[in-house]
Amino acid sequence: MSRLAAAVRLELTLQVRQKFLHAAVFSGLIWLAVLLPMPAHLRTVAEPYVLLGDTAIIGFFFIAGTVFFDKQDRTLSAIVATPLRFGEYLTAKLTPLAGISLAVAVVVAAVDRAGYHPIPLLAGVLLATLVMLLVGFTTSLPFASISDWFLTAVIPLSVMALPMLHYSGIWPTPLCYLIPTQGPLLLFGAAFDQLHLAPWQIGYALAYPTLCIAGLCWAGRKLFAHYIIERS
Repeated sequence: MSRLAAAVRLELTLQVRQKFLHAAVFSGLIWLAVLLPMPAHLRTVAEPYVLLGDTAIIGFFFIAGTVFFDKQDRTLSAIVATPLRFGEYLTAKLTPLAGISLAVAVVVAAVDRAGYHPIPLLAGVLLATLVMLLVGFTTSLPFASISDWFLTAVIPLSVMALPMLHYSGIWPTPLCYLIPTQGPLLLFGAAFDQLHLAPWQIGYALAYPTLCIAGLCWAGRKLFAHYIIERS
């Protein structure tokens, strides 16, 4: 078994033991409790907001929780001394949570019985989840405890939620196109026939979040080297 496969398997085992899988299931049930009482014509309107909120919760908070568990158990100090590379460590962190987010989104959309197009739905969920996972990962590295991080985390979380104001028409500013969650939200709108995207919007919705994901991976590597490796 390769280092990456072993790391992913161990991370999945730890996340199940730490009850993150249970929390994801509970999150899905909460969203269903919100959606199912709504009339059918309102569910498709609410689904893009629900999906972005769900990816934010699972992506942003869950990965920060795993990082602080690693710090508390001093796992990170041990990882630095192993042959495991940063890219493998980060991939192992991202893979189970991205899979959980995709599964919850598909189940919520299927149980809700709102008609949707699967390709933009899955693309939007994957991109939004990876963006939020990496934002949660990079912002958690400088802090020693989750209580210290939580107060500061409100700022990036609020910024990532701003495209909801653009999507709803409350704040229709092109500045929201600078925020990487704008693209996935457009894909959610297309998945539930709320928006008909122009070709440039489709290209933007796929390319810009991908570029931001690459930038966040680079930032995560630098912060990991500074706050984890150097301090270890």
